[in-house]
Amino acid sequence: MRQFPLASLALAVTLALGIAPIHAADTPPKDQPKSQSEQSDKGDKDNKDKSAEEQPVPADRTVVTKHSVRIGGRNISYTATAGRMLIRDDKGKPTVSFFYVAYTADGGKDSKRPVTFFYNGGPGSSSMWLHMGSYGPVRVANDGDKPIPPAPYRFAPNEYSLLDKTDLVFIDAPGTGYSQLVGKTEGKDVWGVDQDADAYTRFITRYVGANNRWNSPKFLFGESYGTTRSAVLVKSLQEKGMEFNGVVLMSSILDFTVAAPGIDRGYVANLPTEAAIAWYHNKVPNKPADIGSFLAEVRRFAAGEYTLALAKGDAIDPAEADRVASQMSRYLGLSPQYIKEANLRVGPSRFRKELLRDQRRTVGRLDGRFEGIDPDAAGESPDGDTASDAITGAYVAVFNQYAANELKFTEDRPYLPNNYAAIGKNWDWKRKDSGGWLQATYVGSDLGDAMRRNPHLKVFSANGYYDLATPFFATEFDLSHLGLEPAQRKNISFGFYPSGHMIYIDQASLQKSKADLARFYDDAAP
Repeated sequence: MRQFPLASLALAVTLALGIAPIHAADTPPKDQPKSQSEQSDKGDKDNKDKSAEEQPVPADRTVVTKHSVRIGGRNISYTATAGRMLIRDDKGKPTVSFFYVAYTADGGKDSKRPVTFFYNGGPGSSSMWLHMGSYGPVRVANDGDKPIPPAPYRFAPNEYSLLDKTDLVFIDAPGTGYSQLVGKTEGKDVWGVDQDADAYTRFITRYVGANNRWNSPKFLFGESYGTTRSAVLVKSLQEKGMEFNGVVLMSSILDFTVAAPGIDRGYVANLPTEAAIAWYHNKVPNKPADIGSFLAEVRRFAAGEYTLALAKGDAIDPAEADRVASQMSRYLGLSPQYIKEANLRVGPSRFRKELLRDQRRTVGRLDGRFEGIDPDAAGESPDGDTASDAITGAYVAVFNQYAANELKFTEDRPYLPNNYAAIGKNWDWKRKDSGGWLQATYVGSDLGDAMRRNPHLKVFSANGYYDLATPFFATEFDLSHLGLEPAQRKNISFGFYPSGHMIYIDQASLQKSKADLARFYDDAAP
């Protein structure tokens, strides 16, 4: 396998995912005193500085409120617990004060009722998106590809909540939301693939013990980088003696190497999603009525003729290049000439800019249904992501209002919906025993190991057709290459929805995904 230093890989991931620049080896800068006394007595001064940098260690606390929601035609009374929970390292030193919100149905036997742990990704995102948009007892009032109108925003009871199937625990990642580093903990101690999984392992273990949930069926539910976390976390927890019934992967990314320079698989993985977006915007010539059969055809082309053509590189025959470009044009709605000039490799950024260029519009990255307007219509790449712009303000405002008024939980500092600038920039992509090379950002092997060791572990993969951040065809590839036997492969199931990265912002997709997840839970925790 071709290998690249992590700095090069991080840049590639940045370009592919549209996140802030990542330099895996960096740590947050600190102002160091430059006094003469420091130079003459450096040891004492260093100790004083470390003491001065020590961060407060807030006490554990919980705020409990009572509510009800109607799901599937019946009222469910539940308890909401918003709180902080401290974790410690192996030496007993405090490291992170995790903020979480738990929803537990009243009247059930907690020890046997399923419990699901939710988190978003980034890395550097709080759980606000899943919490306020997906399967919690309330959700932001929005639907489909329509930007949410300005304030006053609304949230409403969520009839598609999973609370009828499982208790829910939404967890903010360290350094996001209200979760904070404490004591002498630095970013480098928790901001990394393995460090992050270790922190979550400690939190979930403590939560399970503190709430008498050791005998409960257990599930992990991650979105985006949260799926990367889940792959590592489920193995880590199993190694600590905690088995899981199921893992839900929403908008997955298990292999970041797909974005490395010179790797063509990224173009193959993105092609069906680009075709879906072209289909949605009526750019596909003689548009088929059914998107499912259309994408099945595109998948076959991408995995076959297109893959073989790219593998030939510069040696491809001109006639074959013409033939492949013409076929891609029929799927993507772009001219064969443009596709050939792009060397048959139309990446997400170029595609988003080119698809609606004749209308002076761009399409979103997180959700290609959304349209945007750039100041430079002749540019090569979009200016921002219109899909993100369409919903972010509403989610931030609604969560803050909801936390204060309904959960009765407030802090003397602002809630951080994301902290990409600090966390993403300083994320450590290296893995244990990987040597710091390309293998560092592939976590499919962790999930495969977990499934082999626990033959009852079930996985549900939820995918949006219009998601260019984590394309569904890449997920299909990754989950079919875990090294599983036939019996274990049957434990993986898929759901595909006419939505984007945040599948749940489309109400029809939310409704369908809830039905799919209900069946999954019934199967995994009968």
